[in-house]
Amino acid sequence: MKLGGNILILTHWSYKDALIQTYTLPYVEIIRKIVPAEVKIVVITAEQERVALQLSEVDIINAEWGKENMQLIAQPYKRFGWRKIFAGIAQLIALYKVTRRNKVAVIHAFCTPAGGIGYIISKLTGKQLVIDSYEPHAESMVETGSWKKTGLAFKILFWLEKKLSERAIHIIATTVGMKAYAKEKYNVDLKSFFVKPACIDFEEFYPREKDEVLLKKLQLNEKIVCVYAGKLGGTYLRDELFDFVKGCYDYWGDRFRFLMLTSTPRPEIQQQIKRVGLPENIVTSRFVKHSEIPRYLSLGDFGINPQVPVPSKRFGSPIKNFWTSYLMKSKKKSGQDPNGEEVGWMVVCKIVPFPKRTNFDPLSLSSFPRWSCSGIYIRKFFTNNE
Repeated sequence: MKLGGNILILTHWSYKDALIQTYTLPYVEIIRKIVPAEVKIVVITAEQERVALQLSEVDIINAEWGKENMQLIAQPYKRFGWRKIFAGIAQLIALYKVTRRNKVAVIHAFCTPAGGIGYIISKLTGKQLVIDSYEPHAESMVETGSWKKTGLAFKILFWLEKKLSERAIHIIATTVGMKAYAKEKYNVDLKSFFVKPACIDFEEFYPREKDEVLLKKLQLNEKIVCVYAGKLGGTYLRDELFDFVKGCYDYWGDRFRFLMLTSTPRPEIQQQIKRVGLPENIVTSRFVKHSEIPRYLSLGDFGINPQVPVPSKRFGSPIKNFWTSYLMKSKKKSGQDPNGEEVGWMVVCKIVPFPKRTNFDPLSLSSFPRWSCSGIYIRKFFTNNE
């Protein structure tokens, strides 16, 4: 692909969101290294209020990025649907102006919600469109119960997914199956089609001892800690996750703690705590910078990735599966594997209705006869805690 101008990176996430920090910016850095230095890269984010960048933070970022001929433009976040279309008209006009003012040649959009906006701007300006992280979103939202198939949000985004599939000069998917999906659902034969994996930086994410400072600060010494880095609701489970947490508490009692690294507001978490009847001190939740995630993950004795098991998940590649599977490490000598190595317990699963059983045992797969798992990787090390 020849560049006759600059690059506009479109996203639908907040700058502080892990999807920007772990999944977007690393690729932007790669692009920066590949394209000529005179090519400017403009990155657009959609800032959710509770984690939105302050203007002073944007200025600090742009002071640094300016040295690399890059710029960050932080727009306010709007949920997808007609309200976004109407409320976002000003944003579309602003993006149109940004595209013209910065002499953008290529619009590079991450995921289909941002891709839909990218399609509109591409049509208005005649600029080339690249769709990155191409996977179903409209259909997934219906499957998880977040949207209705008869609703306007689904109809708008599904139509845009079809149109962007037709217009994009390059499609970068997360799974090979998206090529067949595009043909079946959109009746589009993708010509320039690529697949990239979800990855982590092993210089930052690697097995390590529990961070003693954080253990003391969060009062997790001598506790059995389940860690989860993610959100609640939408494509992620809510009720079932806390049913699982309650089961762990019933089994281990006060020795158990649940550590959530999330942007979910505490009142929403407290609703779940109250629903299942957990003592509030069992659940610790906080939003932390991506650079701090490895330290917090080190506190976990096991982790969980509770995604809603829906058919369209066949075409996605959730990065948290990769994050956490390399981070769990036990300090208990009694938990050695046959080769004498210390091991941890990682559960990467997709949960269907939680089994209501009085003999719940979180260490036994037999406790989960109704779980549908994308992959369960378990090594027990709780010998002294059973």
